[in-house]
Amino acid sequence: MQKAKSNEFSSFGGIFDEEELRKQLAEVDQEAQAPEIWSDQTRAREVMRKRSALQQSVETIDILAESLDELEILLEMAREGEEGAGKELESTLNSLRPKLDRIELTMKMSGEHDRSNAFIEIHPGAGGTESQDWAQMLERLYLRWCERRGFEVELMDEQPGDEAGLKAATLRVKGDWAYGHLKSENGIHRLVRISPFDSAARRHTSFASAHVYPEVDEEVDIEIPEKDLRIDRYCSSGPGGQGVNTTYSAVRVVHEPTGVIVTCQNERSQIKNLASAMKVLKARLYELKMAEMEEELDKIKGPKKDIAWGHQIRSYVLHPYRMVKDLRTNYEVGDADRVLDGDIDGFIEAYLHWSAQQKS
Repeated sequence: MQKAKSNEFSSFGGIFDEEELRKQLAEVDQEAQAPEIWSDQTRAREVMRKRSALQQSVETIDILAESLDELEILLEMAREGEEGAGKELESTLNSLRPKLDRIELTMKMSGEHDRSNAFIEIHPGAGGTESQDWAQMLERLYLRWCERRGFEVELMDEQPGDEAGLKAATLRVKGDWAYGHLKSENGIHRLVRISPFDSAARRHTSFASAHVYPEVDEEVDIEIPEKDLRIDRYCSSGPGGQGVNTTYSAVRVVHEPTGVIVTCQNERSQIKNLASAMKVLKARLYELKMAEMEEELDKIKGPKKDIAWGHQIRSYVLHPYRMVKDLRTNYEVGDADRVLDGDIDGFIEAYLHWSAQQKS
């Protein structure tokens, strides 16, 4: 790595000060190697999390410096009129642009929980079968997006609708920066289409909500007294085989002081389902705790709103025209089918840019 390149990056929002970053990384490495650090698990996690973030920034500098060296060589060759240098320079610039876009996007994910796994809870609004079907479409959208991005998904709970769709679903999305990406989806989603459940083929408007919150570390100290819990056990519903549907393996946990309700039925074992439900409950209570400490409920969770008209963050219109538009950022896409098939990266990027502007 050539130190002379440091100044080329330090002007990029002040985040690529190589000398300072390498100094901080060395200090954190030294702290991580101290034997006594592991006697304090909370401190150890903080140190390792900080080290990971610093390491990523240093690696980013190395990538950019290497690319800059290559571009300078190609630029000099093009100036000297060497055959093919101009095309190679253009090709290198085009290949570098996505890297720069990803770097810029990642730098906007600076929240405390952005690198964490994420939970997504999906609920239909009023409207019966129509909204329940839309909730299932929204679930499919996120499953397809996770597949595109390489995130692992665990279905924590899914309650099928009366005729079609679903009444509720909880997904656990595992991967680096999962919450940082998916926090943009937190809110109410509106669908306008010709209803497949209406024999008169009339246009219907449906609503479904996506509640996105980060998974917290196992060691995070969230005290949940047993007396505050009501645990219900029941038979699972929906697909899963005879063993799942005929035994009391499903679990519903109610935290009575806050009213938070968590269900899990994806495992055959009641013990495993209870453990999964408690993990989700812990994340929900931690989220509430952080909101109280910072006195602004929408910092992580966003304000609680009715799943109905006037509160949506995004509209998906399939009739009389086809378009998906985010009402916060005004970002829109004409190919609604592509969006419903999980291509929401443009909406996520637009939200992160918009969110950063709101804070500046």
